[in-house]
Amino acid sequence: MTELRQARPADAAAVRALTREAYAKWVAVTGREPLPMRVDYDEAVLNHRFDLLYEDDTLAALIETAVEPDHLLIVNVAVAPAFQGRGLGKLLLAHAERLAVAGGHAEIRLYTNILMAENIALYKRLGYRVDREQPFGTSVQVHMSKAVRT
Repeated sequence: MTELRQARPADAAAVRALTREAYAKWVAVTGREPLPMRVDYDEAVLNHRFDLLYEDDTLAALIETAVEPDHLLIVNVAVAPAFQGRGLGKLLLAHAERLAVAGGHAEIRLYTNILMAENIALYKRLGYRVDREQPFGTSVQVHMSKAVRT
């Protein structure tokens, strides 16, 4: 059974654990822990919206969003390795698009590391466009956006 619910402060440790597990494969690619692995989730859960996707009582995936004045920002999408390849990331991205529309936003945005090519390809397949590439420390962030219907 699939359940989607909003995170509470008590979920911060589970959010941290899932995010670290989901992003672990990128350490070898990027040469460092990706930004989502280094976030203080006790604070993030208080400041952003986290929607948690459970499969049979197991936290399988999550999406973190932040409301900006003119768009909804997807801060983090994480799917546990055991659940990858099942379309859960796509399901959560579609959920974020519905949140954007419900909030009156005509655009949804996200950013990712340029070395995470499979993620960029997925976002492009889902209708996101590359807006710009921006240096970020020792890496490059790819900023992407998608128009959503309000």
